[in-house]
Amino acid sequence: MSSFPTVRPRRLRLSPQLRRMVAETRLDPAMFVLPLFAVPGRNVEKPIHSMPGQAQLSVDRLVAVVKEAAAAGVGGVMLFGIPAEKDEQGTGAWDPSGPVPEAIQAIRANGLDITVWADVCMCEYTSHGHCGILRDDAVDNDATLPLLAQAATVYADAGADVIAPSDMMDGRVAAIRAALDEAGHKELAICSYSAKYASAYYGPFRDAAESAPAFGDRRTHQMDPPNVREALREVEQDLAEGADMVMVKPAGPYLDVVAAVRAQVDVPVVAYQVSGEFSMIEAAAANGWVDPDRVMLESLTGISRAGADIILTYFATRAAHLLTPSGQSR
Repeated sequence: MSSFPTVRPRRLRLSPQLRRMVAETRLDPAMFVLPLFAVPGRNVEKPIHSMPGQAQLSVDRLVAVVKEAAAAGVGGVMLFGIPAEKDEQGTGAWDPSGPVPEAIQAIRANGLDITVWADVCMCEYTSHGHCGILRDDAVDNDATLPLLAQAATVYADAGADVIAPSDMMDGRVAAIRAALDEAGHKELAICSYSAKYASAYYGPFRDAAESAPAFGDRRTHQMDPPNVREALREVEQDLAEGADMVMVKPAGPYLDVVAAVRAQVDVPVVAYQVSGEFSMIEAAAANGWVDPDRVMLESLTGISRAGADIILTYFATRAAHLLTPSGQSR
């Protein structure tokens, strides 16, 4: 008898067709959500230096980007707004004429086949860059809740499909759910940023959203990176308050958290491949150190393999084109 083993796992790796057929994790453009930054004005496209290929966009330019994403089969877009003026309360967050409501309405007017997600937080709108109302230089959790609920209702009125609170205030899902229900939006879904960590990976985003804190940091409300059990507790609380989906942010450095959340809940799990993850891949690619497309798809596969059903990623449209070369949704 031959001493060579009869079981050869390599047999199922010998061709691209076989590898695709036996793949245990599959990416689909429909699982991607593309984050976008809306600003006032017309014909504005302001590149974000720390995020190559990304830009702040006026609504007319933003709609063109959404059209491309929809044509490639991308499942959704997440809208962040940068107002013309900021103040201590962040009143621009609930301005019905603000960039996010205007963008939602424009996407709807174009009849695009894509879900529209609206991020709800105060940091892009406050002059101090913090996520809520300040009392003695600290965020006042309870005073912030009605403002978040007001912003969520404005986005819902504009036509958003998903409301996504990212502020990490305790009780904000319940406050937003009650406000949406009272305003007649009982069917509107909430995706809570349930396990949002106080991460160093957010730096480029703060350039994009012009939301860096004027002083201090966000460690009193965003989660401490060493903790996983606390993330599960946050998830449980948000679901009890009415969340329909839960998110882990960032994705790549917290794949263990994604897997733990997936094992605990039976609702969709969302993971956000954040700006720092995106920019590191882009920087390495610009230096010729990695193959950008392979690293991009491998990183997204890892997030999906960990248990994410939906992935927010700045690579959404690019990845969709690679997955469906014809540019047609599947």
